Amino acid sequence: MSVQRFESGSAANGDLAKGCQYCIRGSKMVLLVTGRCSAGCFYCPISNEKKGKDVVYANEGRAYSDEDIIREAESMDAEGTGITGGDPSAVLDRTIHYIELLKAQFGKEHHIHMYTAVISLENAKKLEAAGLDEIRYHPTEDLWAELASTELASIVEQTTLDVGIEVPALPGKAEELVTMIKSAFEAGVKFVNLNELEFSESNWSMMDRFDLEIKDELSSAVKGSEETAMEVLERLLDLPIHFCSSTFKDSVQLRNRLARRAEHIAKEYDVITDDGTLVKGIVYHKDLDEAYRFLAETYDVPDELMFIDRERNRLEIAPWILEEVGTELPYRCYIIEEYPTEDRLEVERTPIN
Repeated sequence: MSVQRFESGSAANGDLAKGCQYCIRGSKMVLLVTGRCSAGCFYCPISNEKKGKDVVYANEGRAYSDEDIIREAESMDAEGTGITGGDPSAVLDRTIHYIELLKAQFGKEHHIHMYTAVISLENAKKLEAAGLDEIRYHPTEDLWAELASTELASIVEQTTLDVGIEVPALPGKAEELVTMIKSAFEAGVKFVNLNELEFSESNWSMMDRFDLEIKDELSSAVKGSEETAMEVLERLLDLPIHFCSSTFKDSVQLRNRLARRAEHIAKEYDVITDDGTLVKGIVYHKDLDEAYRFLAETYDVPDELMFIDRERNRLEIAPWILEEVGTELPYRCYIIEEYPTEDRLEVERTPIN
């Protein structure tokens, strides 16, 4: 048996966890139920706007209600949800509520997996009763050699959950990872995921503290993490281990999720790119209704190819139309490319006049 290499540097021995299969298709909503966590991992990449804060996000948008979460799942026709944090165990009742909410709304087939550093049989049974399908434990580094002393084996034996381990491939820690992974499979886990270590605005201090380096100028990956993961996979060929690269998360999982959402929210005048972003024309004017009437009456632009976005104070229009008439208009006009996310992050802006 040999290691399978996938797109963008990802690799695996054996089958991927079910939750991973949905993520690769881009059909899983990411539900951050809190930014709070007591594990204190030095490598935690969660953003500063979420880290340590008791906030809820559904994909990129802040969620203030159950309706916000359901609406976001519907906007991408989600087949499942990945519950993350912080640590969802820090707000267990809230996490259970969301699991029950999603199952009630979308049915038992809506696959839900969850990440947590808390290896607790009591918690696992409560999560199982709520409808959780898959749990991914994130033991802190000090627990890697002590998994046998945890309730991991009891959770495998006494619940129907798909139980796995997911940790970063810390550079130079291949021996420790091999020991931990062997112990995890002895306890009966179904899979192990190794993530490529990444730097972010919130964990940058680890770079100097642990003498780490950036892999290259094109990614946020840490040098040596991929090599460590591949050494582990080569040494444990008969065990189902998945290495998820930083590039794979961004160029495959995220792109597919964006494309899926774009397909469901795009208006008739939007152009969907191969990267899942939206291209549209934008017109700015102090009186948007006047601009709308002018375009409709002067250039016969149909209603379905224009829309007044009052929240963003702009008129949206088919980009191919704006490219034709924009230079003649007495308004500020642009062709923009933006993410199909709640925050509509803009990628590029090209002035027309």
